[in-house]
Amino acid sequence: MPKNRNAFSSLAAWRRRTLSRAVHRGWRWVQETGAVTADRPGELRFRRIGEGTRLAFPQGTVFGEPWIELGSHCVIGEQVTLTAGLMPDLDLGPDPILTLGDGVVLGRGSHVVADTTVTIGPDTYCGPYVYVTSTNHSYDDPHEPVGRQWPRMEPVAIGPGCWIGTGAVILPGATLGRNVVVAAGAVVRGEVPDHAVVAGAPARVVRSWDPEKGWQPPLRTPAPVPIPTGVTPEQLLALAEPGESSGPAVD
Repeated sequence: MPKNRNAFSSLAAWRRRTLSRAVHRGWRWVQETGAVTADRPGELRFRRIGEGTRLAFPQGTVFGEPWIELGSHCVIGEQVTLTAGLMPDLDLGPDPILTLGDGVVLGRGSHVVADTTVTIGPDTYCGPYVYVTSTNHSYDDPHEPVGRQWPRMEPVAIGPGCWIGTGAVILPGATLGRNVVVAAGAVVRGEVPDHAVVAGAPARVVRSWDPEKGWQPPLRTPAPVPIPTGVTPEQLLALAEPGESSGPAVD
């Protein structure tokens, strides 16, 4: 191959590498600048946004912020939807509609749709693409399109310390107790007791904790290594993102 062709090929490769590095540096700058925090809320005026809470950029659909309370040290991934009310610019009264406790983690692409009250307790972790809603379509009238019928709304309450796997759906009226594990893809309705593991669609309890007997049925996997003291939700999320964990394994 002629020398000038080799030189041209090397120059083109150098340009591609340089452009690629510039694009990645630029995107990291955009992500950092576009992130929402208590100190840098941008155009979003939440009722409360706690210290250390961060909404990654780009954000998903967000409206009804005056009725949304975000606790401290929450980690909210990219393209997460947070809404209060059926549509923007409604007066929803004096009380909060959507409340996230301290240390809540919402994985990328998740949706929390609160047309009536939705509460997520502290230290609850959600994998990617979790859907939590207080509203469902009604279909009482067989002659009217479902989308034109007034929806039904029921409050949702998720207790502290839960883990909700990728793609899980929490339906209107659901009440989850403390430290509940929801398997990936589960569809949860009704009441789930403390320290239970649920799976399936509709979800059912597949494992629960007995104070005398321990987990029933017994666990078949060794106990995990405890999380070191001082590890933040941000660090845990950073560890989880490369593999995009699909949720808990229910053995």
